[in-house]
Amino acid sequence: MQDLLLLSKDTPIGKVANGNFGVLDSKRLPLFLKRTGDIQTWLESRAIDNHRTNSRILKRALRLESKDDFTTVMAVNAVTITDNYWVKPIDDEATKYDDVRFKGNMFDMLALTGDVNSFDQPPSKTPELTNIGSFEKCWRLEDGKWWMYKAGRNEELFSELMAYYVGKTLGFPMAEYEVADKFIKNCDFTDSASTNFEPAASIIGDTSDYIKIYEALKQISETIAEQYVLMCYFDGLIYNMDRHEYNFGIIRNSDTGEIISIAPFFDHNIALISRGYPINAPNDALIKDFTTLIHHTNKPIRIRKIAAREFLAIANEVPFKPPATEDVTHPREFIAKYIESRQSALGAQNQDLLHFFTPKSKEVVR
Repeated sequence: MQDLLLLSKDTPIGKVANGNFGVLDSKRLPLFLKRTGDIQTWLESRAIDNHRTNSRILKRALRLESKDDFTTVMAVNAVTITDNYWVKPIDDEATKYDDVRFKGNMFDMLALTGDVNSFDQPPSKTPELTNIGSFEKCWRLEDGKWWMYKAGRNEELFSELMAYYVGKTLGFPMAEYEVADKFIKNCDFTDSASTNFEPAASIIGDTSDYIKIYEALKQISETIAEQYVLMCYFDGLIYNMDRHEYNFGIIRNSDTGEIISIAPFFDHNIALISRGYPINAPNDALIKDFTTLIHHTNKPIRIRKIAAREFLAIANEVPFKPPATEDVTHPREFIAKYIESRQSALGAQNQDLLHFFTPKSKEVVR
């Protein structure tokens, strides 16, 4: 690896010299580097996923000499939309953060849909090279705010949007989602890196063990650990099968490195009916893992109880049409009943610690 300077905005916080990484400002250093010191892996983790079809087309359109992750991120100085970390050659004294941060995106449609009309245009710096995740997506700047557009099948888009509506009803910290024609979009919750998002991988590595994650977060903040428990309840409720170390995390102050809160909950397009209509009664690993976690914490939590009619009203608000099948002729009614049954199963297995309340009385209900 060449000699590099790692910066937060225009403040040097680390450097690579003669293949060794050194810390210049530990307070603002990315948490992954605090934990491991492995800047090569950290840089590569910021690269767009190679297996996405439009990723390969995008790299070809940008005339990248190599397609590996390191070359990909270095093409844009490792800049992302959701934090203000970046790198430059150690002997480069002229380049500033404002020179490298993204101010537009000419390759949004190519990244999102593989649009042929976007392919044959001059290469330019695009946030798509550091837009990670397995689904086709893109960043767009609208009225001074960045929005991530995501493509998917109707079942996936329906599931993500309904999850958002349910989370908002529960009063959970949710990333803001909207319908955008045949796509969905969510607003950049860092406000163009006014704060820094750090994925949970920076703290926990690649573990999926609820208790290990809880204990690691507890070392940082009791409040964040408690918010994590709520997220695990939410995943159990909406049958979210794809919570992993890169689609949740924390928010940090971009100037001091102070940890502020858990990041808003996002990325729920592999939940609910995204992979078909569940045929079994809800007693799956998500509910069991949450049950194990809440009994490990031994701390009661209060959750708003959503009535079956409310779940149906929420399902009816989602504009994407869930498909009917031979077995499910009224999809929205099925989905409402299914998620209500998951709520009941979560309550039944955790009566000693999980207390539901109704929105009017605030009294605990069973």
